[in-house]
Amino acid sequence: MTLTLIAFDADDTLWENEALYRNTEQRYKNLLEKYVSVGDLDSELFKTEISNLEYFGYGIKSFTLSMVETAGRLTNGCISANDLLEIIQFSKDMLDAPVELLPGVKGVVSQLSQDYELMIITKGDLLDQKRKLSRSGLETYFKSVEIVTDKTEEIYASMFDTHAIDPTQFLMVGNSLRSDILPVVALGARAVYIPSVLTWAHEHDIDHMANNGDYYELESISSLPDLIQRIR
Repeated sequence: MTLTLIAFDADDTLWENEALYRNTEQRYKNLLEKYVSVGDLDSELFKTEISNLEYFGYGIKSFTLSMVETAGRLTNGCISANDLLEIIQFSKDMLDAPVELLPGVKGVVSQLSQDYELMIITKGDLLDQKRKLSRSGLETYFKSVEIVTDKTEEIYASMFDTHAIDPTQFLMVGNSLRSDILPVVALGARAVYIPSVLTWAHEHDIDHMANNGDYYELESISSLPDLIQRIR
């Protein structure tokens, strides 16, 4: 294949992300257990997050608003102002957390940048994603960065038009079938799925096997350069 541009998802493809949410959810449970039974808290918070996507999108700020809303609803408005401030502090701690690259990422990105134009396509909060990229030490390897509100077939098609990208010369690498793989494949481009150890529940309703065969799958990003050589 002729390949000129390789795009990467960021969160849980280049650096650790989901673990930060899981750790914060545990802190959140510890905070709320003095008010309510926290046995169903995960599912209640998840329902709030999904219902808020159309209003607040993805990212830490949206997650924080969902935590506040869920806490208010489950405690019937009885949660204290100090505890609400503590939830806000959770989000600040997440935003201040160091960026931890996933194993093999730095070497692979450096190697591929010598032969291909590299791009980041990620969704989430603009300031947060720019901050993480700057802290990651990877910024100089990428020619362009797109931070979008969502990753749908329509949004990818618009990006292809804006950047004059030929889908047949484009490869997308990511950990989300919903966001990184299936929309790209539908447009005639190629994609590499690298599942992450931790995955947000929003990704679990995608039928992996029904779509298997339309994209490549790797256990580790370290195998990406060899895969690209083979499929060329």
